[in-house]
Amino acid sequence: MAKLSDRVAGSVGSVGEYLAEQRRHAQLSLRQLSDLAGVSNPYLSQIERGLRKPSADVLQQLAKALRISAETLYVRAGILDPDDGSDGARRASGVVDAVLLDPALNERQKRVLLDVYASFVRENTPESDPESDLESDTAPDHEAAEKPGPARPAAAPAAAKKSTAKKTPATKRTK
Repeated sequence: MAKLSDRVAGSVGSVGEYLAEQRRHAQLSLRQLSDLAGVSNPYLSQIERGLRKPSADVLQQLAKALRISAETLYVRAGILDPDDGSDGARRASGVVDAVLLDPALNERQKRVLLDVYASFVRENTPESDPESDLESDTAPDHEAAEKPGPARPAAAPAAAKKSTAKKTPATKRTK
């Protein structure tokens, strides 16, 4: 039992250090992060210094404000066991963190990358039914784009004219 309490005590400091590191990386002051997360400035300071252990709700608010994975914070705070969950969930969390923390990307690029990543994950998930995914992701406007209607038949005669034009000038020569 002492080992568990040691782990939790050690993780309180590590979650605080991690939050401070993420806050600095996001170029936010303590006050700015406290405002974004809806947490008091003194409480956030105590969390970062390892004096207080935040609740799961507070960690969720901080993760949202910092645009990082709440799961990562839960693990660092000792709320979640890092061995729980699948390798895919940890990999996804790592990808999301990497994209969100990359200073070379702007917010729009981050959103697009995460949307594309999420769509690939959904597409490759064995439990998902591809047809139900298609239906849920497809809007009526998208269906219209998939079935252009008159545009396809118009393209076919043009191709036929082009191919007949090539055949017409050619004549067979005999010796």
